[in-house]
Amino acid sequence: MKHEISIAFQTDKSASEYIELAQQVNHYAFDAVSVYCDLPFHPPYVPLALMAPHLQHARIGVAANSPSRIHPLDIAAQTALLYQIAQGGVYIGVARGAWLSEHGITEKRPVINAIKEAVELIRYMLEGGSGGYAGTVYNLASHITAPYPLPPEKIPILIGSWGRLLCGLAGEIADEVKVGGSANPDIVPVIKQFIETGEMKAGRPSGTVGIVVGAVSVIDPDGDQARNTAKHALALYLPVVASLDPTVNLEPELIDRLQQYNQQGRKEDAAKLISDGILEKFAFAGNAHDFIRQAEMLFASGVKRVEFGTPHGINSRSGIRMIGEQVLPALAQFRR
Repeated sequence: MKHEISIAFQTDKSASEYIELAQQVNHYAFDAVSVYCDLPFHPPYVPLALMAPHLQHARIGVAANSPSRIHPLDIAAQTALLYQIAQGGVYIGVARGAWLSEHGITEKRPVINAIKEAVELIRYMLEGGSGGYAGTVYNLASHITAPYPLPPEKIPILIGSWGRLLCGLAGEIADEVKVGGSANPDIVPVIKQFIETGEMKAGRPSGTVGIVVGAVSVIDPDGDQARNTAKHALALYLPVVASLDPTVNLEPELIDRLQQYNQQGRKEDAAKLISDGILEKFAFAGNAHDFIRQAEMLFASGVKRVEFGTPHGINSRSGIRMIGEQVLPALAQFRR
């Protein structure tokens, strides 16, 4: 298996920062550049459009769109336009999404139907479908077709999930599964088994769908300082993902306290609740040696692509530089 390394950004930046970061990332051999679709940050496609002209080699995409937030018709249309300026290709990520109810968004249900139909509707539009679409969640009249230029190739689909049902669905219809918010090799065999159920159902060979693992990343020559910074970043996400990993047992009281501290803005107190052992499972943190070791363990467990997420370093630009100059070359043997 040829392994890949990508980098992902939160959409909380100015227009000039998106451009500057893309220009910096372009100096290094990343296979993909992703942006998140978290609430209440910028919707993802304008940031990607700002970055695209400055990324000559990496494919770009959203990890991952929530169909409850962005309609599949809009995902398809914006992807078609993005394809025209993306020099290294595009991909589409679709996931259930987080923090929806807190922002007054009603989730499309049942979730498995919503994700399946969203993927089908996106493909219908991008592949020049006609005759309409009739689903239980989404519907198109028979005369609706894409009125814009279409990509000349099939666009890869990623489904973000930790769960049995969505991973099984991905095994049937997707190209990748992203386990977002994890750096834990122990979860990979579990996810692989879920995916294989769907691959078998669809008559696809085992391993057709690649596994992507991505998480908060903080790299610095001072590993202890990097871990402390990563704990502050992880505190926001850990209550969302901690219960999803069946190989890690965290006390419900810990998660409740984290949520309470986050809501109260007590960032220091929240970070102090996260041990180094917990951090190792849910983030990339430390010096270059630590990053290389974690990535090697993930590749050995069966991961196809490792995605280093925001904030990358104590200073984002120095973190990107360390990953590009020290981590990527050390992992070159996995990427041939």
